[in-house]
Amino acid sequence: MSSANSRDLQEKQLVADTAKEQNPLPGKRNHAGNPSLPEKKVQEAICVLLVELCERFTFFGIVCNMILFCTVRLGYRNYQAAIVNMCFVGTSMLTPVLAGWLAECLVGRIKLVCICMFLHFLGTALLPIVAFPFEDIYIDKRHILLHTLTKKEQKIVFYFALLTASLGIGGIRAIVCPLSAYNLEDCGPKELLSFFNWFYWLINLNSAVVFVSISYIQQSVARNLGFLIPCVSVLMALITIHMVRGEMIYKPKTESSLLTTFGVITSALKTCCMRYRYFGGGVTNWLDHAKENYGGRYSETQVESTKSLARLLPLFAFQILYRTCIMQIPSGYYLQTMNSNLNFGGFVLPIAAMNVISIVPLLILVPILECINSYLFSSKGSGHSPTIYIVAGQLSAALSVMVAGFSEIHRKHFPQVEQTLSEEVLLVSSMPCFHLAPQYILLGVAEALVTPSCSLLSFWLVPERIRGISMHFLTLFNGAGCFMGAFFVQTAHMGTQGSWFPHLLHEGKLERFFFFLASLMMVNTLGFWTIAHRYSNLNQEYTSEFRGRLSDEKLLKRDKAIKHYGSVLDRSPLLSPMETT
Repeated sequence: MSSANSRDLQEKQLVADTAKEQNPLPGKRNHAGNPSLPEKKVQEAICVLLVELCERFTFFGIVCNMILFCTVRLGYRNYQAAIVNMCFVGTSMLTPVLAGWLAECLVGRIKLVCICMFLHFLGTALLPIVAFPFEDIYIDKRHILLHTLTKKEQKIVFYFALLTASLGIGGIRAIVCPLSAYNLEDCGPKELLSFFNWFYWLINLNSAVVFVSISYIQQSVARNLGFLIPCVSVLMALITIHMVRGEMIYKPKTESSLLTTFGVITSALKTCCMRYRYFGGGVTNWLDHAKENYGGRYSETQVESTKSLARLLPLFAFQILYRTCIMQIPSGYYLQTMNSNLNFGGFVLPIAAMNVISIVPLLILVPILECINSYLFSSKGSGHSPTIYIVAGQLSAALSVMVAGFSEIHRKHFPQVEQTLSEEVLLVSSMPCFHLAPQYILLGVAEALVTPSCSLLSFWLVPERIRGISMHFLTLFNGAGCFMGAFFVQTAHMGTQGSWFPHLLHEGKLERFFFFLASLMMVNTLGFWTIAHRYSNLNQEYTSEFRGRLSDEKLLKRDKAIKHYGSVLDRSPLLSPMETT
C-alpha cells in the first residue's frame, strides 16, 4: 500500500509540474525562453498594427499623385486618369477576398504571404523607378536619363506595377492583418464601435502624413526620396517574416467560409426552383430550401448564418453609391484642386495635401463621437443602433458633391494664370484652392460617421462564425462603389461628348456631373433612411433568437463532449505521463 501511495503522489506531482510548465504565470517566460501567451498577444497586436500602417502608407503613396502622373507624364485625358485611379483603389479592395479564397482552398497561408510580399515589393519598386517623375541622376560621371522608355513601354510597366501592387495589398490585408486578428469576438457593440472609431482614426492619421509628405516628395525637387515607398514595403516584409517565424499569422476558424455561404445560396436557388416547379412552396424563407430537412445539403446553423448575412445586403447595397461619392476625392476633387491656384505665400502646395482637409474633421469628430456613444449606450444599453450616423453621413456626402458643383461654377469665374506642376506649365484658375475646403470637410464628416458605424453593423449583426465573411461582403460592395464611379465617369464623358468630365475644366461642365451625382446620392440617402429601422429590429432578433439557438447548440456539443470524455475515462486505464511515452 505504501508503494502504491508513493507512486500516486509521484504521478500527481509530475502532472502538476507539467501543468505549470504549460501554463506559466502571466508576464513570465517558459524555460525555453519563449514569451508567455499575454506577451505573445501584445506582440501580435503590435506587429499587425505596424503591418497595417506600412501597407496603408504605401497604398496612399501610390494613390496620392497618380492623376498628376497620368495626365502630365503619360498624356492621359482627365477622365482616363480618374478611371485608372478608381479602378486601382477598387481592385485593391477586391483582391483581399481573392487572396482569402486562395489561402483557404489552393495555396496555403504562409506560402501566399511570401508570394504577396514579393508582389507588393515588386510593384512599389517599379512605380518610383519607372513611372513616377524623378530628376535625372548621375552614375560614374555620365549623365543617365532615368526615363528612357517610350510612352507605350511606360504604360505597360505602369499597369504591371499597379497590378502586382494591388495583388500584394490584397494578400497582406486578407492574411497578415485581417480584422479577426484583433480578437474582437468577446467585445460588445459599445467596445466594437469604439474600436472601429479609433482604428479608422489611426489609419487616417497615417494617411494625413502620407498625403503631405509623399505628395510633396513626388511633386517637388526632392523626388529621389520617393524610394521611401519601397523602403516601407521592405520594412513591412521584415515585420511579416518575424510574424511568420513567431507563428503570429492569424489562422481563422474553419467553421464557415465564403464558399459555404455561396454554396448555401446556390443550393437554395436550385432546390427552390425544383420545388416551385413540381411541388410548390412551403417554407418561410427561400434560403430554407438549402437545409437538409428540405432537400438541401447544409445544416440549419449554416443556413441561418447565411440568412442573417442576407438581411445585411440592403445595407451593403446602399454603400455603393456612397463609396462612389467618397472616390471623388482622388478623382473629381483632385482635378478641381489641380486646376486651381496652389500658390500660398510663394510656396506651391502639393495637390494631394488638400486631402488632409477631409481628414481633419474625422480626427476631431472621433473623440466627440466617443463621448456621444458612451452616453447613448449607457442610457439605451446594447439596443442602440448607429444607423442615424449612416443617414447623417450619407446626407453629408450628398451635400459635399453638391457644394463641389457650386464651387466649380465659382472657380470658372476667376481669370486663368500659369502654374508649374511637375515641370509642366498649366493654365489654371486663379481661385485659391482653399475655396474648395467646404466640400472636403463635408466628405470628411461623412467618413467619420458612416465607415465605423457600417463596420459595426456588418460585424455585430451576424453570428461569430461568419463575421469575417460579412466584412468580406462589405469590402466587395465598397470595391463595387469604386468601379461604379469609374463607370459613371466613362458614361458621362461618352454620353456628353466630354462636356460633363472635360479635359480642360474651364471649357466643360464638370459641375453638371457633380449635380447629377448629388441627386443620386440624395435618393440613396432617402432609400437607406426608409430601411434603417430594420437593423434595430435585426439587432433584437439576432440577440434573442439566433444567439439562443447557437448557445443551445454549443451546450449540446459540450454535453456530447463530456459524455465522450467520460466514456473514454471508463475505457482507459490510469497511465502516468512516463508510461504514455
